[in-house]
Amino acid sequence: MTGPLRRVPLPVLLAGTLAASMYLPAIHASVTDAHAEARAFFYSATLLLALLAALGVATARRASSNVTRSHLLALFAAFTVLPAMAALPLWQIVADTRFLNTYVEMVAAMTTTGGSLYAPERLGESVHLWRAMVAWQGGLVVWVAAIAILAPLNLGGFEVSEGNPSIRPGLDPDRTRDRTADPEMRVVRAVQALLPTYVALTFLLWGILVWLGEGGTTALIHAMSTLSTSGITDGTGLADSAAAIPGEMAVALFLVFALSRQTFTTDMNAERIRNLGRDRELRIAGLIVLVVTAALFARHWIGAFEVDAIADTGAAFGALWGSAFTVLSFLTTTGFESAHWQQAQDWSGLGTPTVLLLGLAVFGGGVATTAGGVKLLRIYTLYEHGRREMNLLVHPSSVVGGKGALGRIPKGGIEGAWVFFMLFATSIAGVTLLMTLAGLDFEGGLALAVACLTTTGPLAEMVLGGQGALNALPDPVKIIAALTMVLGRLETLALIALLNPDFWRD
Repeated sequence: MTGPLRRVPLPVLLAGTLAASMYLPAIHASVTDAHAEARAFFYSATLLLALLAALGVATARRASSNVTRSHLLALFAAFTVLPAMAALPLWQIVADTRFLNTYVEMVAAMTTTGGSLYAPERLGESVHLWRAMVAWQGGLVVWVAAIAILAPLNLGGFEVSEGNPSIRPGLDPDRTRDRTADPEMRVVRAVQALLPTYVALTFLLWGILVWLGEGGTTALIHAMSTLSTSGITDGTGLADSAAAIPGEMAVALFLVFALSRQTFTTDMNAERIRNLGRDRELRIAGLIVLVVTAALFARHWIGAFEVDAIADTGAAFGALWGSAFTVLSFLTTTGFESAHWQQAQDWSGLGTPTVLLLGLAVFGGGVATTAGGVKLLRIYTLYEHGRREMNLLVHPSSVVGGKGALGRIPKGGIEGAWVFFMLFATSIAGVTLLMTLAGLDFEGGLALAVACLTTTGPLAEMVLGGQGALNALPDPVKIIAALTMVLGRLETLALIALLNPDFWRD
C-alpha cells in the first residue's frame, strides 16, 4: 500500500475490493444469459465503487495514532458492514425476500460459516458463485488478519503458539521485525505472502475437480468453499458430484490447509519451517480423525451385524471412507458430507451422530487458518495441562522442566486457553438460551448456536432440515445467529479487547 492508497482507511479498501469483485459474477451471468442477474451485479458494483471512491477521498488522512486498534475495528467492520454491501445484488435478484434474509445470508458467507437461508433452486448459478466468492474473500481476510492483526495482540490462538515472540523472550531481533514493524506494513507483507498461495491453491483444486469431471462453475464453488472452509455449494454437494470419490480425496487433501498454518506458510516469527510430521496441530488432528473414524466404523459394523449386512464388503469400505472424510470435514468446520456418509448410515441402519459432529466442530481446526472452533492448539494445551495435573495427584512434589510438551507452551498460554474455553462454553450456553427464548426448541437452539460459533453452517442445516430450513426461523433468531457468526469468527477475546478502555487510550 503506497501512495494515495496508504492514506485510505482499511475498511474502505476492503469494501472497494468486495465491490470490484461483483463484476466477476456479472460477467458470468452475462455469459450464461442471466441478464437480469448480470445487471444487478454490474449496477451494484458501479454504484458502490463510485460511493466508495468519494468516501475514500473524504476519509483520506494521516496514519491513525493507534493503527493496530483501527485494524481491529476494520476486521470487525469486514464481518458486519461488508455483508450489507454484498447483499445488495441478492436483494434485487432473489424474488419475494427481505433485506434481512440476504444480509444474514452474506454474513454467513463472509464469516465462512456457510449454510443458506434459501433452497438451492431459488438462486441462480451466478448467485451461488457470488456466495462462494464472498466466503473466499472472507477466508483470505482471516488468513491475513491472523498474522498481521491478531498475532501482535496475542489473540486468535497465538496466545498458545510457541512461535509467537511476544510471549517467547530471548529471540533474535531480526526474527521479531514483523511485530515491531509498522502495523500497515505487516498487513502489506501478509497480503504479499499469503495472497499468491491462497489463489494458487484455489485454482489448483479447481483444475483437479474439473479434470475429474465436475462442471466449471460447480468445481470453482467447491474449490473456493474448501479453501475458505465455508462448505458452500450450488445445490450439487460433493455427495452428488461427478468427481465422485477421487474428488472427495482431492478436497480432503486441501482441507489439510485448515488444520495448521505450517502447511501453507512459515510462521512469520519462526526461523525456519518446522517439520510437518512434528506439527502438534496436524498430529492431534490425525489422532482425532483416526479415533473417531474407528469408533464410527465400529458403530456401523455393530449396526450392520444386527441387521445381517456384515457380508457387504463394498459398503464396509464405503462406510470407512465416508466416516473419515466427514469427520475431517467437520473437524475443519467445513461441513461437506461424503457420498458414502449416507450409505454408511444405510448400511448400518443407524442415524446421523449429531452430537459427535457438534463435538468435532467445537474442536475446530488450526490457528491462523479459515477453520473455526476452539482450535486444535488450545485443545492440545488443555490436554497437556490436564495430564500434568493428573501426574501431580500421584507425584505431588514433581517439578516440570523447561523441556517436553509443557515446555513448548508459552508462559500464560495455559491460562489463556482456559479463559477462552470457558468463554466459548459460556457463549454456547448464552446463545442457546437466547435462541430458545426467541422461539427455537432446545435441540435446534443448541445446534444453531454451535454452528454459528464454530462457523459450521451446514451443521445447522443438517439438524434443522436442510438448505432453506433456516429461512423459516423467526427474525429474532436470524439476528442472533448473524451476531453469533461474527462473534465466532472474531472470537470473544478480540471483542473483549475492543471493549477494554485501555485499548482506546492513545
